[in-house]
Amino acid sequence: MTTKPKPGLKAKALSMLERTAYRRLEDVVGCKWSAGVLAAIGRGVTRPGQLERFIPGISTKVLNERLRKLLNYALIEREETPGKIPRVDYRLTPTGRKLVAIIEQLRDLDEEHAQRGEQSRT
Repeated sequence: MTTKPKPGLKAKALSMLERTAYRRLEDVVGCKWSAGVLAAIGRGVTRPGQLERFIPGISTKVLNERLRKLLNYALIEREETPGKIPRVDYRLTPTGRKLVAIIEQLRDLDEEHAQRGEQSRT
């Protein structure tokens, strides 16, 4: 997508295509709840009620909005099982699994950074 400028050359501005891609990415993972929802589904929490209990502070409305957004971006899939009480489960798509791996790496990086900050204060 972007290429590094050659030494001594000034970097060009982001193209419209790149800006659009970054906006889409921010729209999905820029929300404070999306990463948590994806991580929870990646850890096997698949039902809406379970997700709501697993993610402290998320409301039913916000959870449903995030699930719709993640479905629209094909990061998760929805499976409905009919019956007296219909059952809905969510699972990650291959792209969703890739994104969750990146989110987990970012979380690990944050933890390392926090630990270094604590060590420097002592």
